[in-house]
Amino acid sequence: MEQVSDAAASNSRISQRFLDVIEWAGNKLPDPAFLFVLALLITCLVSKALAPVEFTEKDPRTDKPLKVIDQLSAVSIAGLLSGMVKTFVDFPPLGVVLVALLGVGVAEHTGFIQAALKAMLKLTPRFLLTPMLLLVAIMSHSAGDTGYVLIIPLGGVMFAAAGRHPVAGICTAFAGVSGGFSANFMPSSLDPLLQGFTQKAAQIISPTVEINPLCNWGFMSVSCLVIVAAGWYITDFVIEPRLSRVPLDGDAGDATGMHQMHATEVRGLAAGLAVLVGGLVVLFAVSLPSDSVMRAPNGDLTTHEAPLMKSIVPLIFLLFLLPGIVHGYVAGTVKSHRDIVQGMTKSMGTINYYLVMAFFAAQFTAVFASSNVGVLLAIKGANALEAMKLPGQVTIIGVILLTTCVNLLIGSASAKWALLSPIFVPMLMRLGISPELTQAAYRIGDSSTNIITPLMPYFPLVVVYAQRYAKNTGIGTMISLMVAYSLTFLLTWTVLLLAYWGLGIPLGLNARYTWP
Repeated sequence: MEQVSDAAASNSRISQRFLDVIEWAGNKLPDPAFLFVLALLITCLVSKALAPVEFTEKDPRTDKPLKVIDQLSAVSIAGLLSGMVKTFVDFPPLGVVLVALLGVGVAEHTGFIQAALKAMLKLTPRFLLTPMLLLVAIMSHSAGDTGYVLIIPLGGVMFAAAGRHPVAGICTAFAGVSGGFSANFMPSSLDPLLQGFTQKAAQIISPTVEINPLCNWGFMSVSCLVIVAAGWYITDFVIEPRLSRVPLDGDAGDATGMHQMHATEVRGLAAGLAVLVGGLVVLFAVSLPSDSVMRAPNGDLTTHEAPLMKSIVPLIFLLFLLPGIVHGYVAGTVKSHRDIVQGMTKSMGTINYYLVMAFFAAQFTAVFASSNVGVLLAIKGANALEAMKLPGQVTIIGVILLTTCVNLLIGSASAKWALLSPIFVPMLMRLGISPELTQAAYRIGDSSTNIITPLMPYFPLVVVYAQRYAKNTGIGTMISLMVAYSLTFLLTWTVLLLAYWGLGIPLGLNARYTWP
């Protein structure tokens, strides 16, 4: 037993030294805002070098020979300058963050969120806090990207309130929201969105084939349990021991009095929750009819085109704003409308740094997409994978790993699959692997490395959340904390997919493993 204990201790020391190296190296990286500037410059230089090259590979979006566009040409520079403001304003994560935080800021300022957390902590045993937070984070995928601005900061508050390191709560929530992005018990808008690209790509080989939107639902539902279990272990046995040496030199006041509820708070919480439930009932009543204005033209509520899905962020804004206001007046924390405006102003003040970063991130994303460098890398990698002629299981692992690499450069799940599906799906169909299995493999790779790439638009925002409690938190610190989740999710999720395949368990509705 002593030998086993010594071996475990030795492995722990080695892993901690490994994470120390990652943290040191990562913190030597430039500031995230400048990192995007460097990435933009590198993209411009690479595009200029590759622009004269004639590639034989075809662009899957146009079915024409791929051509890299020189981003240092006069036309490209003029386009960058003339579209700079619009590129920033239209940057997708920006609107999500700003609108959602307006409502959340009021709910936090008036004390509604704190009161709700107090009640939740009374009902949740301390040892179940980690899996509960992971589960809530995973379920937040149904509401799009709002988990980044809602669940992750609340994870820090909840852990602080429970007497645990708040940065561990932020890491846990980040792992669930982003690392377990594709896992979900409930169908979301992501399912039909990816299915549309998969079906279109599959019809290159078989024009009449149809892919069920829930072809991965069964697998992704079970994946929730795997992600929660793996994340629970990493948080409690890897992350929290590592954070024990990180002092709280920031805002640690969130935990003050979190275990006591005054009568005014109870009344305010009851009133706020009544408004929240009432709002949800009204939303349900409006959305339920078959001719509801919240439905897509085909009558679906969960497709990407449905007004309900497009209204998720404004709904989050209202469903926090209104209960927050009511709670404030009932609990006495709001005296006038000026207090409500102050709550919104205070929430906007916490993301000044993120606004700077988002500006440069938006410009890099636009230049990278225009250059076609990402398309070239993806096609070259897929062609190399096909040329290896590996066994099916190894090929699927290759698809997962290649997706993780592409994911480090291209953030949007739909944008990546729009690019990769016309390459992967027909290629693997020719090798006897079904489109549904290929899509499942893509979703694993797409999720696992979200949490370790500084180029992911929300990554710097998570660093800002952590700096609220530990001011010296940098890029390297966050990467060193999240890499354990990333590698564990990647390994366990891949093993789960191979086990599903080996046992013949259906991936979802009308799903198959082989083609034809």
